[in-house]
Amino acid sequence: MGFSLTPMVKNLLIGTTIMFFLQNLFTFINPYLSLYHFLSPHFLPFQLVTYIFLHGSLGHIFSNMIGLVVFGPMLERAWGGGRFLVFYLLTGIGAGLIQNAINHYEFVQMQEAANQYLTQPSAINLVDYFRDHLSGAYQFNPQFLEDFEKNPGNAEYIRESKQLVLRSVDEFINNPNMRTVGASGAVFGIMAAFALLFPNTELFLLFIPFPIKAKYFVILYGVMEYFSGIQRTPGDNVAHFAHLGGMFFGFILVKIWGTDKKRFY
Repeated sequence: MGFSLTPMVKNLLIGTTIMFFLQNLFTFINPYLSLYHFLSPHFLPFQLVTYIFLHGSLGHIFSNMIGLVVFGPMLERAWGGGRFLVFYLLTGIGAGLIQNAINHYEFVQMQEAANQYLTQPSAINLVDYFRDHLSGAYQFNPQFLEDFEKNPGNAEYIRESKQLVLRSVDEFINNPNMRTVGASGAVFGIMAAFALLFPNTELFLLFIPFPIKAKYFVILYGVMEYFSGIQRTPGDNVAHFAHLGGMFFGFILVKIWGTDKKRFY
């Protein structure tokens, strides 16, 4: 497979790269254009589109743009630039919706656990709460935990622990670190479409020492993302379910639009 760029892929590549430099130069735009949880007061509907063009790091944008230039041109040649752009945006929006739905489910679970803690505050329950709902990312003051464990009936320690729990619920949807950014969902949608339309095209990838057909590569990648999502490790801030959401919406769109077997192989 070559890297001959088609017009829309080229425009998306240039536009996303420019946006990456702008977001790092004018950092105040990031909270407005990133995707927040839809219950957050910072959420705005247009974020479902603008978040696609922001990225968290140089490695993040590089990996996404590599996926765009590898899988995008053949799809654009098959569909045309207009339909390709619609597909790219719709799968990105769909990925954002899926990620927000997953975040909302986790938020509801967190709220229920927080309410339970408020009725049964203790040092052990406090550690369990943060371990279960923030993936161990929260670092406690060791002295506070030790004092709370020794004095479980201390009103000040109970009050402070409840404040920590309530603050964590609020920060779950408002914390800047919980924002979603990146074109990964759209790129995964492109990968899904490529696997459906060009299933037997052999890919030569640096991290796989042998050629692999597109359909097997995408299935393998999807399975890896699924298990990474359900077994998320502390410090993992990758939106794995947004990736799967992009794949899902890409699959649905291709099925709706149909495939012309005379043109695809």
